[in-house]
Amino acid sequence: MRWTVLDSPIGELSVGVDDVGVCGVHFGPVEGALPATALTGAVDPDAAGLTTAVTELRAYFAGELTEFAVPLSVRRGSEFERAVWTEMSKIPYGETRTYGEVAAAVGDPGAARAVGVACNRNPIPVIVPCHRIVGAGGKLVGFGGGLPRKRQLLELEARIAFERAWA
Repeated sequence: MRWTVLDSPIGELSVGVDDVGVCGVHFGPVEGALPATALTGAVDPDAAGLTTAVTELRAYFAGELTEFAVPLSVRRGSEFERAVWTEMSKIPYGETRTYGEVAAAVGDPGAARAVGVACNRNPIPVIVPCHRIVGAGGKLVGFGGGLPRKRQLLELEARIAFERAWA
C-alpha cells in the first residue's frame, strides 16, 4: 500500500492505494505518506493510483467533481457493512439519507444503529460518502472525522448542487 497526504478544506487527508485502487482515506497524516505535491509530474506507475485519487479529491473540493470514478479496493468489512457502504455510494451528491432509511434500503429496517457503526468503519470516507447519512429529522450526528468536517462536506455539496441547479 502506498500513501499520500494532501491539504484540503477539511484539513489534511491521507489517501492509500494498493494495486486495485483506493483502499483508505484517513483524516490527518499517515506516517510515511508522501506529500501530494511530490506526485506532480510523477511518471512512476506505482504513483498513478495516488495521482488519480488526489486529482479527483482536489476537483471534488473545488466543486468541479460530483462523482468519484477512481477505482476502489475494499478488502474488509462484514457483509452488512459492505451493503451499507454500497448503499451510501448511491446517495446522490448534495443529498442526505437517514440512518434508518439506509437500514431499510439494505433490508434491515431496525438496524439504524448498525448503519452508524458501519459508517464509522467506512475505510474510504469522503469518496464513499458516509457524511451524507444523517440522524432522524436531518439531525447532524456521528462522523469519524468530527461533526465540523461533516458539516463542511454537506455545506460544500449543498452549495455546489444549488449553484448547478440555478446556473
